[in-house]
Amino acid sequence: MIDYPVKVLLALEQSLDEKTSFFNWLLYNGYPELAAFSNAVHNDPEAVKWLIENGYPQLGALAHAVDDEYQAYKWLKERNYDFLIILAEAAQKKDYALKFLKEKKLAIFIRLCMKIAEVKDIQNRDSWDYHKIGPFR
Repeated sequence: MIDYPVKVLLALEQSLDEKTSFFNWLLYNGYPELAAFSNAVHNDPEAVKWLIENGYPQLGALAHAVDDEYQAYKWLKERNYDFLIILAEAAQKKDYALKFLKEKKLAIFIRLCMKIAEVKDIQNRDSWDYHKIGPFR
C-alpha cells in the first residue's frame, strides 16, 4: 500500500465512499486491485475471491483484518505484512496505530483508515436496523 501514489490512494478513499466514478477510475487505470479492495471492505465476497485469485491476497486479508478477524491477522503476520496490520488497527481506531501513522507523517493513510472506519461503523449500525434486514429491504 505504501508504494501507491497519493492521488491513487485519494481515489481509493472516494471509492470507499461508494463514488462510482472513482471506483471506475481505479478499475480502468491500472488499479483493479484497489477497486476490488474497496468492494471487499464493503463485505463483497466476490471481491475478496478476485483479490486472492489475482495475486493480491494481502489486500483480501486486510479487508478481513479491519473486521478484527484473527485468521486474517495471523496470515498477514506470518507473511510480514506489518504495515497492513497497522492499517487494519488504525481502521479500528486503535490509538497506537494512528499515532504510528502520524509520527511517520503518513496522513493519507490516516484519512484512508478513517474512511474505512466510517464504512465499518455504518455497516455495524445498519446491521441493527431492522428496516435494512430481510428480503424486502
